[in-house]
Amino acid sequence: MSTRTLLSPAALARPRGKAVYWTVFTSVVVLFALAFLFPVYWMVTGAMKSPDEIAQTPPTIIPKDWHLSGYTDAWDLMQLPEHLWNTVVQAAGAWAFQLVLCTAAAYALSKLKPAFGKLILGGILATLMVPAQALVVPKYLTVADLPLIHTSLLNDPLGIWLPAVANAFNLYLLKRFFDQLPRDVMEAAEIDGAGKLRILWSIVLPMSRPVLGVVSIFALVAVWQDFLWPLMVFSDTDKQPISVALVQLSQNIQLTVLIAAMVIASIPMVAMFLVFQRHIIAGISAGSTKG
Repeated sequence: MSTRTLLSPAALARPRGKAVYWTVFTSVVVLFALAFLFPVYWMVTGAMKSPDEIAQTPPTIIPKDWHLSGYTDAWDLMQLPEHLWNTVVQAAGAWAFQLVLCTAAAYALSKLKPAFGKLILGGILATLMVPAQALVVPKYLTVADLPLIHTSLLNDPLGIWLPAVANAFNLYLLKRFFDQLPRDVMEAAEIDGAGKLRILWSIVLPMSRPVLGVVSIFALVAVWQDFLWPLMVFSDTDKQPISVALVQLSQNIQLTVLIAAMVIASIPMVAMFLVFQRHIIAGISAGSTKG
């Protein structure tokens, strides 16, 4: 069956039709590129302007004088290396906890078929309907006085790591992917004497690299861009991540220095998107259809 398009193959074959098609296509691509890239350009070049130039009206598209001192001042005055390292530690720990525990839970619900498994899954998915803001106070009270052991996780990376584990979306994404894995491969492993953990380690995880990559990206981005929860957990400014530090330290900082700090803080996430963009796009459809 032929694919239906807005223009017929006969119209595209004509010189006039081909010229109109490529003109419209190129114009749309350029407009979308400008819409997405211009804010980035404005932020990068804004840090290179002088304080007077960035505040003038109308604004200048291209800096009159290029100054790199905004980036060096931001690196030193706002203690960016320290806060970036705090962010890396918090994001890496949340990623590791989430990957291990969500994978184990999804594997159990998908392949081990526990009692009341569907009821448990339904309860987990029901949490997706609860606004995140409604959970802030209960989470804070729990972290401030951890049940049973009665210890505080405030100003501790565990206060970020442990709540990040309870991610219903990533767990469901993993479960749906595990449901699609061929059953006969695991049955062959069971006949050869492999246990449940052996099957998970040697068969399920190697076959699940695409979805594990997607979950890893989602976990890292969620922690890196979060602001409210780290602000509540870390009252010690020396332990705050970059998202909180930029706000806390921006009171007496020049606007150009603050913009430069924002540019530096966004570089890791932009780089990760450029490297793993195929996996991010694959995450939209991972687990949605059987293949």
